Amino acid sequence: MKPLLIIFTKAPIMGKAKTRLAAGIGRVHAWRIYRAMCAKIFRNCTDPRWDTVLFVTPDDKIYSTFGGVWPERLPRIPQGSGGLSARLAKIYTHKGPLIVIGTDTPQQNRNDIAQGFKALKTHACVFGPATDGGFWLMGMDGPVPKNLFEDIRWSHPETLKDMQAKIIGPVTRLRRLTDVDDAKALRQVMEKP
Repeated sequence: MKPLLIIFTKAPIMGKAKTRLAAGIGRVHAWRIYRAMCAKIFRNCTDPRWDTVLFVTPDDKIYSTFGGVWPERLPRIPQGSGGLSARLAKIYTHKGPLIVIGTDTPQQNRNDIAQGFKALKTHACVFGPATDGGFWLMGMDGPVPKNLFEDIRWSHPETLKDMQAKIIGPVTRLRRLTDVDDAKALRQVMEKP
C-alpha cells in the first residue's frame, strides 16, 4: 500500500479564498496568487511514490477543474461539514502513512513530502512548522483516535504546540515555512530566494 498525501484545498473562487490576503492586496490579485499557489503545490508535491488526493471545499465543486488549477488526474473527495477538527478526524480514519498539507505554503515540495514519509517510519508524527505557530504539514500512521483533534486552538500562535502535546510517541519536525495568509506573509515569501 502506497503512502497517501491529502491536500486540503478551497475552490479558487474570487472573494471566497484568501480573504485576509485580499484585504491587503485586493480581491483580483489575491485570487490570481491563490490560483498560482495551488497550481505550484499540486505540481511540486505530487509524485508516483505516494498517492495524492485533493480534499476539496465546497463539496459541490468536486468535479470542477477551475481552468486546470485542479488537475483532472488527481482524485477528489469532499471535505463535508464541520470544523477543521472534524475534517481531520475524517481523513485520519485511513489506514497507513498519511500526510496532510494545505495550499497556503507555496514553498513546500515533493522533497518535503518524501522526508515526511521517511520520518513516519521511526516517528509517531511529523510536522512542518509554520512561522505563525501553526503547521503546514502533519503526518501520522492512521487510523488515529477521533478525539485527537479536539481542543486544539486552530489559527492560533499555539496551534502546533497544542497538536504536538496530544501525540503519544516520538515527534519530528521538518523545515519551518511561512503560510501566505496576508500581505505581510506574501512579502516575506517573495523576498526569500
